[in-house]
Amino acid sequence: MKLSVIITTYNSEEWLQKVLVGYSVQTEQDFEVVIADDGSTEKTKDVITSFQNKFKFPIVHVWQEDSGFQKCKILNKAILKTNSEYLLFTDGDCIPRKDFVAQHLKHQEEGYFLSGGYFKLSMGTSKQISIENIKNQDCFSISWLINKGVSKTFKLSKLTKIAVFAAFMDWLTPTKRTFNGHNTSCFKKDLISINGFNEEMQYGGLDREVGERLFNLGILSKQIRYSAVCLHLDHQRGYATPETWEKNNAIRNFNKKHHITFIENGLSKYISE
Repeated sequence: MKLSVIITTYNSEEWLQKVLVGYSVQTEQDFEVVIADDGSTEKTKDVITSFQNKFKFPIVHVWQEDSGFQKCKILNKAILKTNSEYLLFTDGDCIPRKDFVAQHLKHQEEGYFLSGGYFKLSMGTSKQISIENIKNQDCFSISWLINKGVSKTFKLSKLTKIAVFAAFMDWLTPTKRTFNGHNTSCFKKDLISINGFNEEMQYGGLDREVGERLFNLGILSKQIRYSAVCLHLDHQRGYATPETWEKNNAIRNFNKKHHITFIENGLSKYISE
């Protein structure tokens, strides 16, 4: 297969269902879906089971017991359960446009990871998106979103369907090329080289830290935030605290200062499993 999509989730069945519908209607079908489940209940398993026959390959469900926010841990486990050499990372609250996988495959390049973005929705608009709206791609229409209450701002240009304009905006945007957990792809061997996600980190920049170590390794990044489009559904973030941000920022600053690539508390501990 060409690619593995790793989707993180935790007790968010309604959003996960919408996200999986988005992947079921991709123009490129030669990929697998790997769910990195940080301790959800049986309700999430039921949603996953309902989609098992919607994809070319069976969904891989990687689950661990709920012991608080352990996203890095479940991502490392999920990476080692993938069956392709190219990985696309996203979240269970990000609905992909139908060309999302195709765009990541189109722009993949040895020595690079791809840095994508999202178009963030309010809770009201998130709730209004139906399964049919995803199947027929209404929710990616600028006029449809405005009709559902989205403000008319320049940010709507992220949803352009004009390839030339998207490529120009990817080149022009001042946004840094970072490793974003909601929309990033890379080669699996590069992640293994840096020992994956840093399990010393909780919520707050844990994905950016991976990208910073990839930079230290000599891997570059390409911006595709206008080419590979996803809609970010609204949700609470009760796991964010000033303490975790302070700890994570200290780790990132140390790694950047000392050009750290390989961290000890990473995916290598699961390789024998």
